[in-house]
Amino acid sequence: MIPTNEKFVILTTTGILGDAIKNIVKEDAQVVVLMGPGTDPHTYQTTQKDVQQLRHAHMIFYHGLDLEGKMTDILQRMGQERKAYAVSDALDKTALLYEGTIVADPHVWFDVKLWKQVVGFISQKLQEARPESAAYYQNNTLAYMEELAHLHELITIQINSIPKLQRVLITAHDAFGYFGKAYNIEVVGLQGVSSVAECGLKDINRIAALIRERNIKAVFFETSVSNRSIRVVLENCAHYGHKVAVGGYLYSDALGAPGTLEGTYCGMIKANATTIVNALK
Repeated sequence: MIPTNEKFVILTTTGILGDAIKNIVKEDAQVVVLMGPGTDPHTYQTTQKDVQQLRHAHMIFYHGLDLEGKMTDILQRMGQERKAYAVSDALDKTALLYEGTIVADPHVWFDVKLWKQVVGFISQKLQEARPESAAYYQNNTLAYMEELAHLHELITIQINSIPKLQRVLITAHDAFGYFGKAYNIEVVGLQGVSSVAECGLKDINRIAALIRERNIKAVFFETSVSNRSIRVVLENCAHYGHKVAVGGYLYSDALGAPGTLEGTYCGMIKANATTIVNALK
């Protein structure tokens, strides 16, 4: 039992998860996010402070599917001591995308309809843990689900405004597969679904050749991943006399700064879509 004078503490790994939980619990609980803006969860190194915060939390939510990389083992161990959930467990395996036949793509939040399933899963677990707040959480969840449904419709309209032949999204790592499938845009990543994966000269030449052959107008940087490899692609294109623009920065594995539009899940998705449309349309 949690003392009535003690705040209920929910810990999440990323701001993407933290924002979903805040929309459900509002001021009824304290939400702690370990990884801030611009942080790459694939390569994140757990600190002693993180371990202390994990031990202090009453509930833990993390993405799973190895998004948290080296932290995964710690999170799973914590699950033996307290309620800890990998939110990817909310999804049927047939809904997941795979790199090859084994590695599942963890970036499910880029399909808003899939993310709605995750939000429902989180809400259910919170209601089970806090029956005294269950009705409040359910009402908040329903309101948020409506917002997400509207967001899905908006993004669909935005991406469909790009002529089909120009709908090619090139980024540093393959974080946007679910976005591409959900919103009918071809996605090409220089690295695999994890930014830990190495890309070599063969990958750079492949992407550069694709840009030249398809006369692609722009490529994109990511806020949480190094743009070094994408810059090499740009240099390769320039060497062959093909000028390609930088379409801007996309938010892939982390939200923007708190207090900004991009600091919320819905705002981040909207900002990405606007950046993509402005560069490719």
